[in-house]
Amino acid sequence: MRYLRILFVALITLSITGCVEIIDDLTLNLDGSGSFKYNINLSSSKIKINSILALDSLDGKKVPSIYDIKRKINRLNEKLKSEAGISNVSLTADYTNFIFKLSCDFTSLSELQSAIKTIALSENNGKAIPELDHNWLIFSGTTLNRSVPEITIKKSKEIKNADRLLLKEGSYTSITRFESEIEKFDNDKAKLSANKKAIMLRTDPYSLTQNYNLLDNTIYLKKTE
Repeated sequence: MRYLRILFVALITLSITGCVEIIDDLTLNLDGSGSFKYNINLSSSKIKINSILALDSLDGKKVPSIYDIKRKINRLNEKLKSEAGISNVSLTADYTNFIFKLSCDFTSLSELQSAIKTIALSENNGKAIPELDHNWLIFSGTTLNRSVPEITIKKSKEIKNADRLLLKEGSYTSITRFESEIEKFDNDKAKLSANKKAIMLRTDPYSLTQNYNLLDNTIYLKKTE
């Protein structure tokens, strides 16, 4: 999910060098609990990534080593496991092909977002992050509102224009699954599954940096008897 991009800052920094495939997959139960999967595939850019990792710095910034990236991701993974309402955390990392897969279960969307905010603040040495003051996932039981977190918008604005153009080669797929059928949705770019219980939005990372509302959606579920 684009919401856990915070957990993969080092990887996203590397991903602007070429093609990146991102898939976020959210399953939401009627009681607000659910599961979440977030995959980043940089295999098409592994040659470029390895060449960058061989450098000490790039554009005046220190290039993280594989050891640095492993340590950071492992630390964030352990922190996520310790957060209230989060369980069954799993992270697989392929540092040869640069494919990373994260999954977890949550008892509520509010606790999922709280966990992300807590970890982000911890990684920011406890300093306040105004962009995390809002909720980007709001579920009423029959309606789900999804939006791009302000922290993601802020980070993407820091990417140089020349680097943003490289993101055109990538893809971003957002999937939301439900227990009950979807009655309607607001984003006309979204695709409804045959069983009407899942919805998908697909774009590329570059287009998302140009229009942060591309993946926003309000999804209305059919009321159960």
